[in-house]
Amino acid sequence: MKLRTLLLGFVFGSLFFPLLSCSQKHDAEEKYFLITTNNKIPYWQNAGAGFSQAGQLLVVPTVFSGPDSYDPQAQRQAFREAIQKKATGILVSVADPNVMNAEIDQAIQQGVPVITLDSDAPSSKRLFFIGTNNYQAGFMGGQRLAHDLKNKGNVVAFSIPAQANLNERLRGYQDALASSPGIKIVRVVDVHGDPIVAFDTTTQILGGDKKQRIDGFVCLEALACKEVATVLSNNGIKDRVVIAMDTDADTLDWIRKGTISATISQKPYTMAYVGLKMLDDLHHHKLEKLNYDWARDSFAPIPAFVDTGSAVVDNSNLEAFVAATKSAVKK
Repeated sequence: MKLRTLLLGFVFGSLFFPLLSCSQKHDAEEKYFLITTNNKIPYWQNAGAGFSQAGQLLVVPTVFSGPDSYDPQAQRQAFREAIQKKATGILVSVADPNVMNAEIDQAIQQGVPVITLDSDAPSSKRLFFIGTNNYQAGFMGGQRLAHDLKNKGNVVAFSIPAQANLNERLRGYQDALASSPGIKIVRVVDVHGDPIVAFDTTTQILGGDKKQRIDGFVCLEALACKEVATVLSNNGIKDRVVIAMDTDADTLDWIRKGTISATISQKPYTMAYVGLKMLDDLHHHKLEKLNYDWARDSFAPIPAFVDTGSAVVDNSNLEAFVAATKSAVKK
């Protein structure tokens, strides 16, 4: 009987011990960083929630970092501080690739895995990109714009040309509108990450040249369209089409009021959640080498791009979207 008990104990232990080992596999010094372009906006707070949730699941420390406003130089400093603090892995949304490319390359050279999310630095040595298919998001927005304008009108777009993801969205809009030659994007405004630029520009447009009526406004980033909507509302203008980007509370409220026609939602929570799990896996199952062009390798153990998806949000699905968001952030 004693022998049988000992044998059962041995078998149980041999099965259970690997499970214990897996649950305790994390090193005491592990620390993962998410570095954004603007920590104060709801978009990145949602990403922070996903990052934190994944960290709790994996039982690893996480640091939510980056500037409190659009500031590429401040983002570079936050990235350098993450390296100095011996980051195990870094997720970064790149404000300006020209500023961040060398920093990312140096981190890879030092053996720190770097994954870009939301906004890429494709010419850097980052391992891969997680985020929206920005061309497709723009194409989707262009289709909705053409529908709402009934295939005719002049449009102003608000963007930050330094960011490759916004340029891809613009290209998507342009291609979608190619089948509607009556719609023309007559101006692309660089807001430099400052929503006041969108407010002032919209005010000038409405009070400017009456010969060129602007029928629609497109925002390729999250902050501009609520300013556009404010100006339109202040002037009692209800006959313009506004297509926004992302789903902060103010943008959603303007959709409820009918001033913004629709917005293109992304999944920042998913980007950061998946990103941390992939960084953790890269730490515990190390690549043969980091400083290598895995994207060109047909047998690469990592992807070149993880598409987290996008969707149109308008009055038809707004409340369902809000309910789902609240549920996710509370996790």
